[in-house]
Amino acid sequence: MNILQITSLLIVLAGAFGAINYLFLKLPSAIGILVVAFAASLAILGLDALMPSLTIAEEMRAVVLGVDFSDTLLEGMLGLLLFAGALHVKLSDLRAQWHVVFLMATLGVALSTLIVGTGFSWITGMPFLTALVFGALISPTDPVAVLGVLREANLQKSLETKIAGESLFNDGVGYVVYLVLVGLAFPSLGGHGADDHGGGGLADAAQLFFQEAVGGAVLGLGLGWLVFRVMRLIDDPALEVLITLGLAFGGYELAVALHVSAPIMAVCAGLLIGDIGAKHGMSAATRAYVDTFWKLVDEILNAVLFLMIGFEVFAVAFGMDTLVTGVLAIALALVARLAAVAVPVLLLKPFRSFSRGVIPIMTWGGLKGGISVALALALPESEWKALILAATYVVVLFSIIVQGLTVARLAERLGREPELM
Repeated sequence: MNILQITSLLIVLAGAFGAINYLFLKLPSAIGILVVAFAASLAILGLDALMPSLTIAEEMRAVVLGVDFSDTLLEGMLGLLLFAGALHVKLSDLRAQWHVVFLMATLGVALSTLIVGTGFSWITGMPFLTALVFGALISPTDPVAVLGVLREANLQKSLETKIAGESLFNDGVGYVVYLVLVGLAFPSLGGHGADDHGGGGLADAAQLFFQEAVGGAVLGLGLGWLVFRVMRLIDDPALEVLITLGLAFGGYELAVALHVSAPIMAVCAGLLIGDIGAKHGMSAATRAYVDTFWKLVDEILNAVLFLMIGFEVFAVAFGMDTLVTGVLAIALALVARLAAVAVPVLLLKPFRSFSRGVIPIMTWGGLKGGISVALALALPESEWKALILAATYVVVLFSIIVQGLTVARLAERLGREPELM
């Protein structure tokens, strides 16, 4: 199948499964599409097991493997999704919460990676560095999943900003940590990004982290500021929407070419355009155009992404041992997420107040998603890749379906008191 046929198939299925969810399941849109896609995948696998001569599962597996999920997300959809998400987070709100967001996106990711990696190594006998790679890819909360759920939940503004801001930034930080650890764990295999950065030593790792994280932020702010200055000279809503689309696409690819963090670039550019650009560089008509366009892009790509996650079961090798390992990985991920939230909050509590229920709500609301699956698929081939992929898929499914469907109720129950900060 060529790229147009694959795209057409994904759009048709996303629309069909979305309609099934709307008419029958009544779940939040993206989660409903994932549930329907996963149920359809299980039905095909079950039918194939009962009637092997049909070979439907093999044909589906060939189609799924023909769509490179990792490249499709990391090199295509991710820039648009992060830019769209960042557009709707205001810098003024983020400034009030930056201490929490910064600590959770740095110290929190580091703690979570260490806890998951140590526990996973002990459970599976996996080499410690390889287990840390699993910790790095499963630790960041997925902004696509998190922001999708936030649209359905009526959270306090301060809490919503913490969750949204942290998910946008810890995704970029987690991706850089992943690149560093892959370079250390698979130096001879040339892991994802290792050839370009020369992984292998701690000095190289530190240099890579600084280059990716700081370079991505500088590039994003620089490109965002340049586009903002251009948009101030223009009063054509359609053209300005096109310019923001060019920033998201072109900036992401430029970041990849310059070997700096493309996710961090997309977030920083989106934050600048969504706040300063919207206030001082756009007319009211342009703001309405840009807001509507990017919300639509976000909704469509979310639907397609969650559809793809549901079908990725065909790319995962499951057995009883891997399922047990996946269940244990869920527990590890939740404990690590608790540490990633609680430690920064407790460190800052003497200096500021927090709204009621912030730790349990942010712990349960730290959803994993397609980025974790994409990073697991991007790992170099090794004896541990299949186990890491299976455990990642189990954690992501549990996170999106169970946590995603219950976090709003948890927030409503725990967050009734007026917010403080």
